[in-house]
Amino acid sequence: MDFYQIPVTTIDGTPGTLASFEGQVLLIVNVASQCRFTSQYTVLELLYRRHHPGGFTVLAFPCNQFANQEPGSEADILGFCLREYDISFPLFSKIEVNGPQTHPLYDYLKHSTPSPAETEEIEWNFAKFLVGRGGQVMRRYPPKCAPGDIEMDIVQALGQQSAAH
Repeated sequence: MDFYQIPVTTIDGTPGTLASFEGQVLLIVNVASQCRFTSQYTVLELLYRRHHPGGFTVLAFPCNQFANQEPGSEADILGFCLREYDISFPLFSKIEVNGPQTHPLYDYLKHSTPSPAETEEIEWNFAKFLVGRGGQVMRRYPPKCAPGDIEMDIVQALGQQSAAH
């Protein structure tokens, strides 16, 4: 499947694909509002604002598969993200990242990671995937990896990809 043709639905219910993000470096994260890692939203937003002008975007996919830490509706999730973290990067509808109902995006991400994790399954909320401008998965980061620790990889991906064009 072509990465940019994967169907996604925005948090407001608008269906589409990833085509509008073609040519950007992406950090794709499964998120939750009631997780011990929820505070990572702060640095995700900072990274987005800092590097978006250079072609970087964070894509957040709420998921309620881990200890019921994202139980609210899309409206609840959006309200929380705006109120508590002033999120301006794209948020999408709630999805599943593991099991028989795994969203096609997460099937793609898990099967395309260059160096496989100990398990293919997503281990918890706030697992992160860095995707290059051409849709290639560059790296997977575990939930405990702080977003700030990824910044150099983001900068490198932005620089490498720009030099290639």
